[in-house]
Amino acid sequence: MNKYYDYLIVGSGLFGAVFASEMKKRGKKTIVIERRNHVGGNIYTERTGGIDVHKYGPHIFHTSKKDIWDYANEITFFKPFTLCPLANFRDKLYNLPFNMHTFYQMWGVTTPAQAMEKLAKERAEYADITPTNLEEQALKSVGRDIYEKLIKGYTEKQWGRKCNELPPFIIRRLPLRLIFDNNYFNDTFQGIPAEGYTVMINKLLEGIEVRLCTDFFADRKIWLNTAEKIIFTGRIDEFFDERFGTLEYRSLRFEHETLAMENYQGAPVVNFTDATIPYTRITEHKHFSGAKANFTIISREYPAPWKPGDEPYYPINDQKNNLLYQKYAALAKETPNVIFGGRLGAYRYFNMDEVLETAIAAAKTELNNLSVY
Repeated sequence: MNKYYDYLIVGSGLFGAVFASEMKKRGKKTIVIERRNHVGGNIYTERTGGIDVHKYGPHIFHTSKKDIWDYANEITFFKPFTLCPLANFRDKLYNLPFNMHTFYQMWGVTTPAQAMEKLAKERAEYADITPTNLEEQALKSVGRDIYEKLIKGYTEKQWGRKCNELPPFIIRRLPLRLIFDNNYFNDTFQGIPAEGYTVMINKLLEGIEVRLCTDFFADRKIWLNTAEKIIFTGRIDEFFDERFGTLEYRSLRFEHETLAMENYQGAPVVNFTDATIPYTRITEHKHFSGAKANFTIISREYPAPWKPGDEPYYPINDQKNNLLYQKYAALAKETPNVIFGGRLGAYRYFNMDEVLETAIAAAKTELNNLSVY
């Protein structure tokens, strides 16, 4: 197997699959290895009775860049979908993101002027503070009522820390709309693959050798000598044997349940913002596509602390971890023939359109570099 391939792609998520596809178009010999028993990473969907189950949480593709939207639709057809999630606080429902529906449900106001007046009163106590943590940022942005009911419990469950221990940037761009609009995203294009994300990944990997249940680190010496270059989408700190220390992540646990009813909650996503509820949200998958079935499948999502060996879902981009990542990023630049990408390789939260864009850009850069020599 010595240098038999041009590229070894470690990880079959969106970044790895797009990069592999771009290289195959140029006639490069590529192999993809995947630790899990399926392709697709965290966007993997599993079809059950006509329902595409998002096994690792709901994923809606959204972007305002037409070229990225067109690229995605060239792979597979995206059915338009608008996410309008709900928040459940002690059995009362509120619309998200915060808009006139939310303000009416919270305070009974019916006009933008009334909403602004109420928000001004809620925020007055904190207007002059310079937020140093997430709690202060939320109080300055929306006041205590919305913070206590819709932000505090959910956020502390999600991150496993008190809001006054989290950096303010996490919610610095908290959306407030003075219109009756429950569209969660502001992007021009929004949708879900009509055939599911797994079909999308399989189309990207068509004609490319893929090995599942294959851990790069179990046979690292062999894999390092398999290809001219490596595209690594796993944990960047793990690649370098955590020589500067271990970066921190948050993990998740999912409970999937099939119910003998057609409709459980009437919405694809409901967030549970009360801290006494152990899960953060329930996803009802059939509502993404309008699948017709006499049963439904729901998933409860439980945030969990992460330790090596667990699945890392979210980088914790606080000051300590960002400084540590910079050491690894500098080391990565000095490491020849290895390209780091994706959420774990870049230690950054990406939306799917950003993953797609960065993978395309990495492939173009690589091809341009090849053309020089």
